[in-house]
Amino acid sequence: MDKYRHEYKYYIDSGQRRILLMKAKALMRRDSNAGNDGCYVIRSLYFDDADNTCFYQNEAGCDPRAKYRIRFYNEDTSFIRLEKKSKRRGMTLKHSCRLTREEAGILASGSFPAVNAEMPEQKRLLLAQMQLHGLKPKVIVTYSRIPFIYPAGNVRITFDSDITSSDETDRFLSCDYRQRPVLPIGRSILEVKWDELLPLHIKGMMQLNTLQWSTFSKYYTCRLINLGGF
Repeated sequence: MDKYRHEYKYYIDSGQRRILLMKAKALMRRDSNAGNDGCYVIRSLYFDDADNTCFYQNEAGCDPRAKYRIRFYNEDTSFIRLEKKSKRRGMTLKHSCRLTREEAGILASGSFPAVNAEMPEQKRLLLAQMQLHGLKPKVIVTYSRIPFIYPAGNVRITFDSDITSSDETDRFLSCDYRQRPVLPIGRSILEVKWDELLPLHIKGMMQLNTLQWSTFSKYYTCRLINLGGF
């Protein structure tokens, strides 16, 4: 059965980030996927249809809604994922599958790889949905993430900074394209995700009741100020 997760986001400044990072390090485990510095870089290519339905649904706060993206980490294109992220009643659900570099390149060019019976069911379904809706690449979103995990409640806390936007979508796999920062200097995004219960000591130590809650969407924000508009 599909399981939705809570996801809260907060704007934080450099001072808050410094303090909260120290608390997270004391409370939680580093994500094993992070590098020696505890950080990794995420590069995502987001898709939308000719009417920019996803963009305008995000702007209007429609519920439910979904968006599609492909992404890889630390410029390593040997491991690429296609993801569908759904949102309902403030909670999120992900469906994902592996893509080959060739398949990712086809999607980045605005076409669709052939769907065949040998593909895993999830992959066939996601690619078919994208083709049915006529989705095309719209914007590249890149950012640095410092992730922490806490097993009780399946809690994940991440600090996202250096968020940039680019409309040079055909260069997604090359990692060589113009990028434009989207947040004011010193600002970053704190994301808190959990299943049924967020432990009270995590909520208290991370000062979540005092932070500025936000509906921030990387996709929406980057579309707003990307280099080439729609």
